[in-house]
Amino acid sequence: MKTLVIVTHPSIETSIINKRWADELKKYPEKYTVHELHKVYPDGNINVEKEQQLIESHSNLVLQFPVYWFNSPPLLKKWLDDVFAYGWAYGSNGGDKLKNRKAALAVSAGIKEEDYREEGRYQYTLEHLLSPFETSFRYCNADYRPFFAFYGTESFEPNAGELDKSALDYLNFIDNL
Repeated sequence: MKTLVIVTHPSIETSIINKRWADELKKYPEKYTVHELHKVYPDGNINVEKEQQLIESHSNLVLQFPVYWFNSPPLLKKWLDDVFAYGWAYGSNGGDKLKNRKAALAVSAGIKEEDYREEGRYQYTLEHLLSPFETSFRYCNADYRPFFAFYGTESFEPNAGELDKSALDYLNFIDNL
């Protein structure tokens, strides 16, 4: 089955990394479904049943987003709150829809990788900052996998070669979940 990639970026058309990743994924519709939340729900009103059915029709789930204030964009948080509901994602009465489903994150982090260290500027690793997502997936008994990240776009604009390599590495990451 295919991998569902939930792309959450409020200005994807001006994005460097997330747009490149999404464009690369779209070249392989037989393998990946790219679902752009800001395009589907510009008003923020999420169709929970439709989203749950979409997840159920895929074997893997990847959340792709830029790190915003050391977290995700607000629409992704709302999506998680609404879609990962009691009785569907966890709890009784069918709350097992994420059980054993491979799940991962793909993030672009504007800050340089060395700043995401305990001895770095912000004193926390990206792994630490993303741990609420991991914990949420584990709470729902999903098969959480390590995250994929691209660092440093605040301080430099990657060249075409770096973008191409990152996109290919991303495809490889998803294919090996």
